[in-house]
Amino acid sequence: MSLDLTAAEMREAAAALLAALDDSQRGQAARPFGDDAARRWLEYRSLSRPGACLAVASPAARKAAQRLLATALGEHGYAQAAIIMALEEVLDRREHGALGRHSGDYWVCVFGDPGADPWSWRFEGHHLSVTMTVRGADVSPAPVFFGANPAAVGYRGRPVSRPLGPEEDLGRALLRALTAGQRAHAVIADRAPHDIRSGTSPLARAMMTPAGLASGDLAAGQRAILDEIVALYLGRLSPALAARESDRIAGCELHFAWAGPATAGTRHYYRIQGDDLLIEYDNTTDDGNHAHTVLRRPHGDFGADILAAHHDQER
Repeated sequence: MSLDLTAAEMREAAAALLAALDDSQRGQAARPFGDDAARRWLEYRSLSRPGACLAVASPAARKAAQRLLATALGEHGYAQAAIIMALEEVLDRREHGALGRHSGDYWVCVFGDPGADPWSWRFEGHHLSVTMTVRGADVSPAPVFFGANPAAVGYRGRPVSRPLGPEEDLGRALLRALTAGQRAHAVIADRAPHDIRSGTSPLARAMMTPAGLASGDLAAGQRAILDEIVALYLGRLSPALAARESDRIAGCELHFAWAGPATAGTRHYYRIQGDDLLIEYDNTTDDGNHAHTVLRRPHGDFGADILAAHHDQER
């Protein structure tokens, strides 16, 4: 599917969602595009958020929201998102219902008119936040946050659920493939940070300068693993978006950084960074079973890139 068809799909799905919501929910979901405080928003914790809640929406509106989310994601990305939402029930069971978590605690917003330009939408809840900004046939696909708690559920050593397993496994594979000298550059700290460094900030902070081992210092086989990690994160997006983003960063120098021990089941973190690419992964609990991951574009988050082009044309 081409990018213009992706944009058209999003317009159609967003309009269908707004039509399926009742008047009260539509008032909560439909926001002005100029409401930057609500639009430039990333929150993956269990906190209050703007929008219409799926838990109280009609079956038709819930389905419309899922179809909107599916326009942004490839098959494996959508499967990951579905599992992440379902894990809220597993986490609620582990917590004996103490926090009242549930798989309907996800919220949708549409900013602006899907029939005009620019406009955007967001699907968000605990451990899931997907924002897409649309102008004409162009779509700016960031930030995209996926988390998982528990990151893994098993039975007698066999995995039952591990939605972000490839992200962890490939990061470890690259670390293992490095020579001792390369690892000395790649490992930037003995202890992992308590969370992804970019956090919930609407901007990937200036402190997020590239660190670690440059891609130009990798051998061919090592570079192939790095490319596979990047493809995995970009592949969360719809095929057209993933292809465009891959073309956009082709030839760019990337840096791979790791923090924490290499041993599985411990706190660990990595990031991959280029001029307009930021991938972060962490596993934040002592037993290494609570994962956060994010795909961001430091210069293009929340449509900053296509909005700059829009403003230039209006001058």
